[in-house]
Amino acid sequence: MPDHPPERAADPAPEPTPEPSGPTAEPTSELVSEPAAEPTSEPAPVPSPDEIAEELAEVSPLEEERRYPSTIGGAFYLAILALAAVGIGLVWNGDWRLGVRLLAGGLCAASALRLVLPSRDAGMLAVRHRLTDCLILAGMGAALFFLVQTIPDQTP
Repeated sequence: MPDHPPERAADPAPEPTPEPSGPTAEPTSELVSEPAAEPTSEPAPVPSPDEIAEELAEVSPLEEERRYPSTIGGAFYLAILALAAVGIGLVWNGDWRLGVRLLAGGLCAASALRLVLPSRDAGMLAVRHRLTDCLILAGMGAALFFLVQTIPDQTP
């Protein structure tokens, strides 16, 4: 008897290859739909840039807008920002009560300015509606004043 393994019959049947899927796959009979109907009307012509400009000029003439920060509110905003920076610097250096009082005073001043300045001139002080801005700024300033007055001194 020979020591070699017995010969196999024919190769096993090839495994079925998966059907392609995706955009290049042929639609199966279940997914076949009717062809789309062709449009019956002609598409509108595309307007030229000159026609678009003329139509926009008729609809709303553009008024000359300010291109630079020319509002008084912008100057007040910078002043309040500087006051807040000084207050934070004082807190950093150890006199936290005075620093937080300056910060609270700046917030209350910003609230008062937002209340009296028109929205067009309020600059960066105008973020939301006037009443909302005033309530948030005054509320934060009052809360900081309250906390400065009520927190007891701690001796080291």
